[in-house]
Amino acid sequence: MKRVLITGANSGMGLQLAKDYAADGWQVVACARDLSKLQQALAGIAFEACIFDMQQVDEINAVVSTLAPLDLVLLNAGNCEYIEDVRHFDAALFKRVINVNLIGTANCVSALIPHIKHGGRLAVVSSSVSFLPLTRAEAYGASKAGLDYLVRTLAIDLAPHNIAVSLIRPGFVDTPLTQKNDFAMPGQVSPEFASRAIRNGLAKGKSEISFPFGLISLLRVLSWLPHGLWRRLSQRMVRKA
Repeated sequence: MKRVLITGANSGMGLQLAKDYAADGWQVVACARDLSKLQQALAGIAFEACIFDMQQVDEINAVVSTLAPLDLVLLNAGNCEYIEDVRHFDAALFKRVINVNLIGTANCVSALIPHIKHGGRLAVVSSSVSFLPLTRAEAYGASKAGLDYLVRTLAIDLAPHNIAVSLIRPGFVDTPLTQKNDFAMPGQVSPEFASRAIRNGLAKGKSEISFPFGLISLLRVLSWLPHGLWRRLSQRMVRKA
């Protein structure tokens, strides 16, 4: 039986992925910071709990030290906060987001790579925000752009060790995190859609998985524009908002 470890498994995409992989017959190692919330979220589903704080690398190492080998490690946990007033740039907020999304993921990578089977896969959830610089996303976008580079580099360096790597860049997914947003979210998809897209992409061995198609296609086209033109367009959109 195949084994998958999923971080952020107590809500949103991580929760849906845990449920769906369990339904597909995988052994699920579900990770979160709070055991009671994890047990409540996954009630009725067989899983192995793995409780740690992503920002505490020693804690992660201690918790995962006895894990059986894994076929798939899916690093999904993350956070999103926006810079609301750039004239009073919030460095503490910036550091907080970078620490969770980028440093926290690196901590998990460090602890979990030794537990991935020969021929296994590491998958990391980034974001479609990294296609373009977007208003208020200085912290979130920087953290996800950093993840993109980290994952693509890991794909090169882990290949000789027969560990495949996948970068996952979703658009807007209806989760407790995105429900806090106060702006339009074009192309928003359900957690079920996201889980299906991720699982199908990983099963096919894709190195990059981006969805939904319509939004990603638009972002790709816009990313080809000269930076100066995109900056002027985005500034106009901000003024109209």
